[in-house]
Amino acid sequence: MHWVLIGPPGAGKGTQAALLAGRLGIPHISPGDTFRRASRAGTPLGHLAGSFMERGALVPDEVTNALIRERLAEADCRVGFILDGFPRNLAQAGALQTMLEELGLPFAGAISIEVPEEELVRRSVGRRVCRQCGAIYHLETHPPAVSGVCDVCGGEVALRADDREDVAKTRLEVYGKATAVLLDYYRRRGELRTVDGNRPVEQVLAELTLLMRNP
Repeated sequence: MHWVLIGPPGAGKGTQAALLAGRLGIPHISPGDTFRRASRAGTPLGHLAGSFMERGALVPDEVTNALIRERLAEADCRVGFILDGFPRNLAQAGALQTMLEELGLPFAGAISIEVPEEELVRRSVGRRVCRQCGAIYHLETHPPAVSGVCDVCGGEVALRADDREDVAKTRLEVYGKATAVLLDYYRRRGELRTVDGNRPVEQVLAELTLLMRNP
């Protein structure tokens, strides 16, 4: 049950990964969480990743790969994992394959959550985030009880700069170019599945759960 989950901004990939991890009892692993975890632990790689993050710079592939490998070597990953946000390119995909072979972990495959671009843009421009605690809302499907005020902590709920329509479209264009090669890589290897993400969360979750349990 070792899976890679792929999806564009707004597809609900992070939400689904977290729900699946709870339902299936396997860890949800993302590069950002892995970087922060290692940084808090004070490991040499954690310090190195933290130095890039503090400057707002991308963590290089070699550091990312090393940290992901450390995480996959932990005992809770023996049964399975859901990788979210890794790999992002062909070099990382190749590195992942090598890691799995070295660790003796079987690769189940990659799942792409597919949503039409117009729906992704709609989701982005309607999204609001609490500036204080990071809670996520949507003006249409999940608005805060009081407009502009977080239900959780009372902080300000606002539109993120990268959720503006023009920025959202640019992000999707960049994502599409970068990910097309990755999807083709898994497709050629017979390791790619696709799921329609343009449905309610519970319906997508049910299909993903079934797929992961019965690859």
